Amino acid sequence: MGKTLFDKVWDAHVVEQVEGEIDILYIDRHYIHEVTSPQAFSGIENRGVSIFRKQQITATPDHNVPTINQHQEIKETLSREQVQTLMKNCETHDVNIYPLGHKYQGIVHVVGPELGLTLPGMTIVCGDSHTATHGAFGSIAFGIGTSQVEQAFASQSLLQSKPKTMRITIDGKLVKGVTSKDVIIYIISQLTAAGGTGYFVEYSGEVFRSMSMEERMTVCNMSIEMGARGGMIAPDQITFDYIEGKQFAPQGAKWNEALAYWKSLYSDTDAKFDKEYTFHAEHISSMLTYGTNPGMAIPLKGTIPVEPSLDQNEASYQKALEYMGLQKGESLLGKTINWVFIGSCTNSRIEDLRQVAQIVKGRKKAANVNALIVPGSNLVRQQAIEEGIDTILSDAGFELREPGCSACLGMNEDKVPAGEYCVSTSNRNFEGRQGAGARTILASPLVAAVVAIEGKITDVTSYLV
Repeated sequence: MGKTLFDKVWDAHVVEQVEGEIDILYIDRHYIHEVTSPQAFSGIENRGVSIFRKQQITATPDHNVPTINQHQEIKETLSREQVQTLMKNCETHDVNIYPLGHKYQGIVHVVGPELGLTLPGMTIVCGDSHTATHGAFGSIAFGIGTSQVEQAFASQSLLQSKPKTMRITIDGKLVKGVTSKDVIIYIISQLTAAGGTGYFVEYSGEVFRSMSMEERMTVCNMSIEMGARGGMIAPDQITFDYIEGKQFAPQGAKWNEALAYWKSLYSDTDAKFDKEYTFHAEHISSMLTYGTNPGMAIPLKGTIPVEPSLDQNEASYQKALEYMGLQKGESLLGKTINWVFIGSCTNSRIEDLRQVAQIVKGRKKAANVNALIVPGSNLVRQQAIEEGIDTILSDAGFELREPGCSACLGMNEDKVPAGEYCVSTSNRNFEGRQGAGARTILASPLVAAVVAIEGKITDVTSYLV
């Protein structure tokens, strides 16, 4: 019987099987940031263990960093201490780090792919759930806890149970204005926030094959939001073209050797998945979340369901609506929005900023809107400046800030006030995620840009050229 893409990559990295179903899995690339690494560094130091393969680790601060005046000392005490601790640990253990001010600094899940550190067929980990982003390259990428960060430091391997496999296929052509963010939110709304629990997902079909790498990263990034361990898309010519010429990508004879291997990374026609789902592109429209998990989502022009989804009971459903200040059967069209956040590891790449610029060019943001436009890295920011996107944003009343996770999770100064609505291009709409009492509505950059101009949730049709 043939193998799935996931099986091919996993099996190639099993060092040894122990205790029946537990594998010792070799890790090719380890990304770290300031939040989940301090205790892991302390752990190996306390045990007198050195980092096994430091050349396979890349660090950058992202969660706690401010997005203005990054050349100055960080004001928040905890944020400053965490970033300083990361710097000290990387210096002590000779780990490569891109600190604040470095041309390569940014959100770790943006930095890895844009530098060519993320490659097809790899196993990739980071102490961050959205490590799933890197699966867009045909890699097995997943988030780990602090104890596992320590384990990877010490051995470049992890003890892992092999997940089950799921394939999600979408064929057809997306309606104009429907983006990759809408696609993944639609999938989660159909399967619920727990629908992928225990599985590693492969996305296949015409819709995903036609996506750019940045669009694929958006999809894989949010795989975790349906409970999946991760998501992946088979590499193809779009993947190879994106990687070629990147700073740390293979070159010369090594490129040809790598390419030969990468072209073998696909699910065989007779491969069996533990579960399969099929959706139709024509059924997907622009999406919005209305509740407190990404599965609570509706079409932009839809209404809030009167019944909870299968993974909720009536009490939890009502609690979510009360937190959001919404009612069953309500439409979100016309709702006043005072905050818009465009950024995060989900939607902060150059294609996202181009889409926003296309919408706001020649227009002005609504007076009632506070807008945060935060690029995913310094390379993205620099490219936006070179393309004149910063000027377009400035003319429209926006500001292109410095890179970081920003208002995605509010571990810095970028927080949404209690009770206020924020249309956000990030990945989670949990209670208090963007600040205590903040009400988050997840959407695509296109929808967020229109909301920023209108000052309310609006049908995007008239903005589509």
